Amino acid sequence: MAFADCTSDLSADKKGIKRQNWRIRIGFFLKIKFSQTKSKGRRNRSYRPTVDDVNQWAQSLDKLLCHKYGKAAFCIFLKSEFCEENIEFWTACEDFRTIISQTERTLKANSIYEEFIQNEAPKEINLDFHTKNAIVQSLSEPSVSSFLAAQRKVYSLMENNSYPRFIHSDLYRELCVAARRDGKHVKS
Repeated sequence: MAFADCTSDLSADKKGIKRQNWRIRIGFFLKIKFSQTKSKGRRNRSYRPTVDDVNQWAQSLDKLLCHKYGKAAFCIFLKSEFCEENIEFWTACEDFRTIISQTERTLKANSIYEEFIQNEAPKEINLDFHTKNAIVQSLSEPSVSSFLAAQRKVYSLMENNSYPRFIHSDLYRELCVAARRDGKHVKS
């Protein structure tokens, strides 16, 4: 079973492995911001976020998740903490709410249930019995709000647990340093 509050009390060796893994994953964020193109001499923006982007991520989880690169950095961090199932579930629920076709919604609801909700699911999230039961009851005719209570609980767990750890992490600090290379100030 996957636990929502991932433990960060790992041995020094495991912490070194975790740090190395996320450094590899965020390599595209840490590259030089602009590169000269040989053909036209124009500057092309790389994937690295701006100073303003990084500053906004520290304001709230919502601002972090609304930004494409912020969400990607947060996913990388959660993978390094071995608790990426929370953001994957939250994202699946966001996608689920946009489905219009009842047939597609039913298929997606069952897929989300099998991947995240049912006992011994591959990416089982930590939910109470009542929330799980309400989801099971809605699977025959799911509505856009079928996973809303569970999504809110997972969001709250991320906001109160994973997000503060991310903001104080080495990964976030390195993103701040990378953004500073442009000569702008990042509040960290």
